[in-house]
Amino acid sequence: MHGCSPGCGYRARVLTVTSVNVNGLRAAAKKGFVEWLAGTSADVVCLQEVRAEPEQLPEGVRQPEGWHVVHAPAAAKGRAGVSLYSRREPDRVRIGFGSAEFDGSGRYVEADLPGVTVASLYLPSGEVGTERQDEKVRFMDEFLTHLKGLRERAAADGREVVVCGDWNIAHQQADLKNWRANQKNSGFLPEEREWLGRVLDESEGAYVDVLRALHPDVEGPYTWWSYRGRAFDNDSGWRIDYQIATAGLAAKAVKGFVERAATHAERWSDHAPVTVVYEL
Repeated sequence: MHGCSPGCGYRARVLTVTSVNVNGLRAAAKKGFVEWLAGTSADVVCLQEVRAEPEQLPEGVRQPEGWHVVHAPAAAKGRAGVSLYSRREPDRVRIGFGSAEFDGSGRYVEADLPGVTVASLYLPSGEVGTERQDEKVRFMDEFLTHLKGLRERAAADGREVVVCGDWNIAHQQADLKNWRANQKNSGFLPEEREWLGRVLDESEGAYVDVLRALHPDVEGPYTWWSYRGRAFDNDSGWRIDYQIATAGLAAKAVKGFVERAATHAERWSDHAPVTVVYEL
């Protein structure tokens, strides 16, 4: 479906999906996101931390030519927000996952495409010892239930699922450069890592961390680097952005990579896009 007009089918049954936390879409649009979107071969692009109402976005970002777009901003202005861009018009779109607390928080949107449900997720970041961490735990509890139900419904319909986004958890030591110094920090807490393990446990959820399955024996590849110091130049990062898919779809992934900027100056977010090519 690369470069095809809206409504056409997947070319050679190849589906390319990209996910990226844009760290504020209005700012990213001024620093290179527009050019990146114009050049991507992705069929679906999932964005997180948009931090804008649709009417605040430039037309070329709000509804770019050749894309069908759904924006799910947070009720709290200037916070969170997820979006999903698809070259093919989705058969169905759902904002939120049936949570009284979180459906207005701009953290989840999913779209049904032929045979595949693609979702954009922005899981709360948390901070140890604060209400933000309590919120993160509540979100994880509810979201795990949703993931199980989503997989079961998809299986009954003969569909696959991929949940893309900023999960704000580094699962393993290989997913975090300075893991020893972060064992008591949100994002690498034992209970958070255990929770993500449950998502990926076949007995619990039968979801697969696609990039790790494609690159099982490497450090990273990292997807987020602090703007402080020389974290990017030293590749001192975290892998917290994932494409987590049902086993059937994960088995069809033929290539996955992080679109890391060539230099610090060329970054348009503190995250880098995570792209996977699936041969359906």
